[in-house]
Amino acid sequence: MTTYLVTGATGLIGRHLVELILADEDTERVWVTVRASSQHKLTEIAKDWPNAENVSPVVGDISQELAGVAADDVEQLRGKVDNVVHLAALYDITADDETSIRANVDGTANVIALSRAIEAGCLHHVSSVAVAGDFEGTFTEDMFDEGQRLPTAYHRTKFESERLVREQTDVPWRVYRPAIVVGNSQTGEMDKIDGPYYLFPIIARLSSLPSVPTMAPDLGETNIVPVDYVAAAMRLLITKPGLDNRVFHLVNPEPQPTIGVFNAFARAAGAPTITAEISGGVGKSMLQLVKLTEHIPGVTIARDAVMERVGMPPVLLDHLGFPSVFSSAATRKELAGHVEVPRLQDYATTLWAYWAENLDPFRARKHGPKGQLDGRTIVITGASSGIGRATALKVASEGGVPLLVARREHELAEVRDEIVAQGGKASVYPCDLTDDESVRKTVERMLADHGHVDMLVNNAGRSIRRSIRLSYDRFHDYERAMAINYFGAVRMILALLPHMSERKFGHIVNVSSIGVQGIAPRFSAYVASKAALDYFTKIAAVEMHGDGVSFSTIHMPLVRTPMIRPTKIYDAFPTKSPDQAASMVVHALKNRPKHIGTPAGQLINTAYKFSPGLSDAVAYQAYRVFPDSVAAGGDNRLKIGRGEKHLGKAANAIVKLTRGFHW
Repeated sequence: MTTYLVTGATGLIGRHLVELILADEDTERVWVTVRASSQHKLTEIAKDWPNAENVSPVVGDISQELAGVAADDVEQLRGKVDNVVHLAALYDITADDETSIRANVDGTANVIALSRAIEAGCLHHVSSVAVAGDFEGTFTEDMFDEGQRLPTAYHRTKFESERLVREQTDVPWRVYRPAIVVGNSQTGEMDKIDGPYYLFPIIARLSSLPSVPTMAPDLGETNIVPVDYVAAAMRLLITKPGLDNRVFHLVNPEPQPTIGVFNAFARAAGAPTITAEISGGVGKSMLQLVKLTEHIPGVTIARDAVMERVGMPPVLLDHLGFPSVFSSAATRKELAGHVEVPRLQDYATTLWAYWAENLDPFRARKHGPKGQLDGRTIVITGASSGIGRATALKVASEGGVPLLVARREHELAEVRDEIVAQGGKASVYPCDLTDDESVRKTVERMLADHGHVDMLVNNAGRSIRRSIRLSYDRFHDYERAMAINYFGAVRMILALLPHMSERKFGHIVNVSSIGVQGIAPRFSAYVASKAALDYFTKIAAVEMHGDGVSFSTIHMPLVRTPMIRPTKIYDAFPTKSPDQAASMVVHALKNRPKHIGTPAGQLINTAYKFSPGLSDAVAYQAYRVFPDSVAAGGDNRLKIGRGEKHLGKAANAIVKLTRGFHW
C-alpha cells in the first residue's frame, strides 16, 4: 500500500491527480497540505473524489519553514510517507520577482526540508518547460543548465526551484516538466485564465466578423497539453519503480504552430481563421518591424492599453511561442503507450465551450435574444415618478429587469405592478440614498435576489431654483442638493463598482443637467451638485476603463416632472415629456455613449468657451428677466413672484433661443 503527501492539491493539476491517486486500489492514505483559511475549499473539492475518506488535511503553508507543518504533524508523518508530490507554486508569467521567489523558490526549499524531516521515500517536483528559457533547438529531459537566458521571473524561479530539488541528496526525486497546461480534454474544466486562454477574448470578438482570407507572419511554435493527460502521466510515473532522479517532459510530442493553435480555437468559436502564413524572411522582417515600433514614444503605452482592454497581459506578446523543441522520447518510453496526448483539434471545442460559459471575463456583456437590454438587471433611482418611472417601463418592455429605488415603497410598488401587468419583471427596493447603511443593505439585497447588477441609472435628484441673494441664510439648500444629486449618486456607484469590476462589465448612466453646459442663474445649488457628479464620472471612467465599466452622462434639458411644479413660469416653457427623457436614458443604456445632450445645450457650452464674458452678460439679462418663484421666497419673506406665470417678450425670446434650458 502507498501513501502520499500532496501540496497544491486544490489547484487544477492537483485536483485531477489526487482524484486518480485515490481511485488506485494501492493507495492507503493521502495527506493534503492546506492553509487553515482554505480548509473549506478542500472539503468542497473532496466531495467529488473517490474514496475521499482516505484524505487527511494537514494545515500548512509552503511559504513557512517546513512548509508550515506543525511539529506534532511532522512527527506523526515521519517514516509514513512514500511520496511527497509538490504541486503548490505560482504559475504566472506576469508575476514579479519577489512574489515568484517566495512561492516557487522559498516554497520548494521549505517542501524539501519537510520531505527530509519526515523521511519521505521520494520527492516528486512539478517544474515546467519554462526552465529551458530562450534555448533554441531540441531540449531533452536530461538537459538543464545549458547557459540559456531566463527572460521572466517565472522562468528564473522555476529554474531555481528545480535546481534545489536536483542538487539535494537527502531524498530521492523525480521532476516533471509540463508544457502549457489547458483544461480537461473531456469536460473542458479549467480554473483560471492562463496561456492560450488570454487569446480567447480576442477570438470571441472576431467571431462576429465575416470569414475572409487572412494572412499572418509565422508566430513560431508552442506546446499545449490538457490537464487530464498531465495528471494521468504523473500518476503512472509516480508509481512506476526505478525512475528516481530523472526528469520527464509532459508535452505534446510534436511542436504545435502558434497559428495552428489559434485556428483550432477560432474554428471552435466560429471566428475567421488564418488561411495563409507569411513565412521566411518576409515574415521575420514584419515581426522585427513591429518590435522596433516599441521604441517610438507612446506606441508601447497604446499597445498595452489595447491588450489590457481585452484582458491580455502585454508581456505575453513576447512569449506566444517557444524557441525550444521539447523532446519527450524518454518519457513516452516509460508511459509505454498507456497514456497518450490527445490532439488539440479533437478537444478545442470542449475547452472553448467551458471557457465561454464559466471563464470568459466579458461573459456578463452578453445580452438576451430580444435586444441589448434583454435580461439586463438595471438599478434605477428615483423610479417612483417622472423620468425614473418612464425609464423603468421602457426597460421592462425591452426585456430588462428594472430594480426600482426610491424612498416611498408604495409608489414603487405601483410602478412594479404596472410593469408586471404588461408582462414584464421588476423588483422594489425602498432606500434612503443619503444614508450609507441604507444603500449598503439595499445593494446587498439586490445581489442576493438577482445575483448581479448590470447597469445603474442615477436619476434621483433634488432641484432648487433660488437666487443666491435669497440663499444667504439657507446653506442647507446646498447641503440638500449635494446630499441627493452628488453624494447619493456616488454612494450608489461606490456600492456597485466592486461587483461590476469583478464581472468586467457594467454601465452607469448619470442624469445630469443642461445647466452644467452653460450658466444657469438661480441654480447655484442644483447645477453645482450636478457638475460635481459630472467630474467624478470623468475620473471614474478613466480608472474603471480596464475593468469594463463605462459611464454615460446625460445633460438633460427641462422635463415636465413633479420636480419643476413649484416654478410656475415653467408652465410657459417648452419641455420634454418624461417619456421623451426616458428614451434618452434607454439610448444611453443601449449604446453607452460618453455624453448625450441637445443642440441647445451644446450651443450654450460652445458660446461660453469662446466668449465667457459675453455669455455672462446674456445670462445676467436672463436672470433679470425671469423672476424668482413664490416658492423661492422662503418663510417670512416678501412673496416676490407676482408676475411669474406671465412671460414678457424678452423672456419668450430667450426661452425659444435656449430651448430646454432652465432659467
